[in-house]
Amino acid sequence: MEIMNKVYSLLAFILVTNAAYAQDNSFLPEAKLKQGDAQTLNLGVGFTQKMIHLNTEWVNPYGIAYVKGGVYLNDDHTAGGQVGFRYPVQFTGKDKNGYYLGVYAGHIDSKKVDNSYESRLGGGVDLAYVMMSRERISTFSVGIGAGEKLTNQDGTVAAETKPQLQFSYTISIGL
Repeated sequence: MEIMNKVYSLLAFILVTNAAYAQDNSFLPEAKLKQGDAQTLNLGVGFTQKMIHLNTEWVNPYGIAYVKGGVYLNDDHTAGGQVGFRYPVQFTGKDKNGYYLGVYAGHIDSKKVDNSYESRLGGGVDLAYVMMSRERISTFSVGIGAGEKLTNQDGTVAAETKPQLQFSYTISIGL
């Protein structure tokens, strides 16, 4: 028990010193978006990999965070959702139009398992072209990710864990 107390104390010390070091160094990426480039909160609709959804986007100085929630266009209309973040890497014109690199996690597709549809959890990275103005945000993205393995009750595999492409389009207006 005494050894465990020493180990936990050492781990706590390492955590605190790393946190203190991080506070001294500028580890945040460059803030590329300014107040007024777009509305802070935006609400919209979109289509992501056979899922039709509503989405909320939060524009902050470091990029765009989003939440999507909707249903898959299959027989059962299985519910799904995703969260993600996109960081601007290259602007291509007026406003803040350009290429954004992002990550996402959540439901990536819907597969039939034991005669009913199930949403598969997964995650990935994407490259998006964002057209942003003060009134609206329109995004086309292509991502690559992987989802969880789904098996039927008899042990057969309904969906393998393998890389898959994800295409998405969303349009949002400022609140």
